[in-house]
Amino acid sequence: MTEFEEVYKAYFSDVFLYIKKLSGDDSLAEEITSETFFKAMQAIDKFRGDCDIRVWLCQIAKNTYYSYLKKQNRLLEIDDLEVLNTHISLKIEENMIVQDKAMNLHAHLHNLPEHYKEVFMLRVFAELSFKQIGSLFSKTANWACVTFYRAKQKIIEQMEKQKHEK
Repeated sequence: MTEFEEVYKAYFSDVFLYIKKLSGDDSLAEEITSETFFKAMQAIDKFRGDCDIRVWLCQIAKNTYYSYLKKQNRLLEIDDLEVLNTHISLKIEENMIVQDKAMNLHAHLHNLPEHYKEVFMLRVFAELSFKQIGSLFSKTANWACVTFYRAKQKIIEQMEKQKHEK
């Protein structure tokens, strides 16, 4: 048995438990511990003996674990960035569609007689009740409701006519 195999057998459990305590994950602790001993084996000739070998191994394990976390965090940040970019692109497209529809609605609204236009705008954009709209025109709530309905119908007719012309 080589000297390093003895070190591995003697300290594997200590390093594993240390990383398990840090990570809270058995499989990750096992992976990091294995990588730790691989790195230690490559660097054993650099071990000066200034400290206990257990401390040296745990230091390698801790650095390996933190490197793993940084790598995972970068991957998550890239994935999050891709999701965010996709979300932003979709929002921009949605806003463009909404703006296009709003412009189309305003164009059709502009073609309506004045009282239809006002009632529609007060109801949709100012969110006034039919009673409030009727009161502004010194009319009844029923008049405001009927006028709004007619304005809406005229806009729908104009939109359908425009659709068939395309």
